Amino acid sequence: MDMQGRTVALTGGASGIGRATAALLARNGARVIIGDVDEAGGIRAAAEETAAGHAVSFHRLDLTDPASIDAFAAALPRLDVLINAAGWDIIQPFMDNDMAVWERIIAINLHGPVRLTRQVLAPMIAAGQGGKIVSISSDAGRVGSMGETVYASAKGGIIAFTKSLAREMARHRINVNVVCPGPTDTPLFRNQPERMKEALTRAIPFRRIARPEEIAEAVMFFASSRADYITGQVLSVSGGLTMVG
Repeated sequence: MDMQGRTVALTGGASGIGRATAALLARNGARVIIGDVDEAGGIRAAAEETAAGHAVSFHRLDLTDPASIDAFAAALPRLDVLINAAGWDIIQPFMDNDMAVWERIIAINLHGPVRLTRQVLAPMIAAGQGGKIVSISSDAGRVGSMGETVYASAKGGIIAFTKSLAREMARHRINVNVVCPGPTDTPLFRNQPERMKEALTRAIPFRRIARPEEIAEAVMFFASSRADYITGQVLSVSGGLTMVG
């Protein structure tokens, strides 16, 4: 899928699914601007892609800080694509969560992406050339997940946000879609107890965890011209773990 000449801003590009997506888009000709709170990781990712001959740059972005979001958006050129890929969670029973954890989960997974999308859309609409918004939610937001109740709520919010925004943006030829990964081999997943990782692997019909690159392929499909007539849709990439009708 040719992304030649397209300018893409991507959050969470320092590691995991975001990092894999940035690399895939850049290899296919996109100019990618990574935003991430992990400054060292973001700088390293941009340097690695630049060394490979790809157009990738980095700007620090803290999705829990409205001022940081506004500054990041103000520094962007006119975009063809925004990818909300950043995410964060702590897996623990709901009754063990404290308010600070809730607020951080909701800020990173819902409020931050919503604010950034709003900031990016104004110039995208004004340019009158259409565009793509792709958000990474989670199958936890579709079917729930034990130990991830507030996270699932935030990710479910991204799904609802996507569907509603797609209706509003259709007249501007801006497609808005969402990818829902299942368990994926990211730094967050690797930090989970072995017992949990083994149980999840057994529950997946393909009997393996997703690779970040496999999620990236779905994101690039929605970001590409192949999805020009697709909007308001939710695509699970989970090896069959969640077969939602």
